[in-house]
Amino acid sequence: MRLNQNILLLGKKVVLVPYTAEHVPRYHEWMKSEELQRLTASEPLTLEQEYAMQCSWREDVDKCTFIVLDAEKWQAQPGTTEESCMAGDVNLFLTDVGDPSLGEIEVMIAEPSCRGKGFGTEAVLMMMSYGVTKLGVTKFEAKIGQGNEPSLRMFQKLHFEQVAVSSVFQEVTLRLMMNEQERQWLLEQTSHVEEKPYGDGS
Repeated sequence: MRLNQNILLLGKKVVLVPYTAEHVPRYHEWMKSEELQRLTASEPLTLEQEYAMQCSWREDVDKCTFIVLDAEKWQAQPGTTEESCMAGDVNLFLTDVGDPSLGEIEVMIAEPSCRGKGFGTEAVLMMMSYGVTKLGVTKFEAKIGQGNEPSLRMFQKLHFEQVAVSSVFQEVTLRLMMNEQERQWLLEQTSHVEEKPYGDGS
């Protein structure tokens, strides 16, 4: 999505930056993991396919993707490469043609050393806030593998409720409707987030 290609979102634990070609090699290494392929229901791609995917995601109007950086590492010393700070990614898919206010959200904290630190929670809150304030999203859905207990617990803590279980796909669908109370709660949770210009428009 070109809308977010020139901004970064600075939180307490994570920084969200647009997915650029610079991030592809590290992302490609992550996705060789059988565990991540299983948790994300993904097929392994070649490096060339991964570069093509990054380009298509940047151009697609219905996919908003940010790479999740470890904020502490990123801010530690000037000149630190983003690739060395990468923790995962967070995505918002606006793929329901009949309902443009519905966003399917997913997060992956791929770097093992970054798990269990609240990175995924903050990244999801920041993406939800971006979806509500910039993209007109009023309903969020998350589809989580039945065995992915940490993700299920995280989304439930963020007020998502289970609405469906698919034994065929072995996944649980959770949903959150953004009424005024939920919207206020979300904006309070993300009031510390700063939006800054992102220098690399590639």
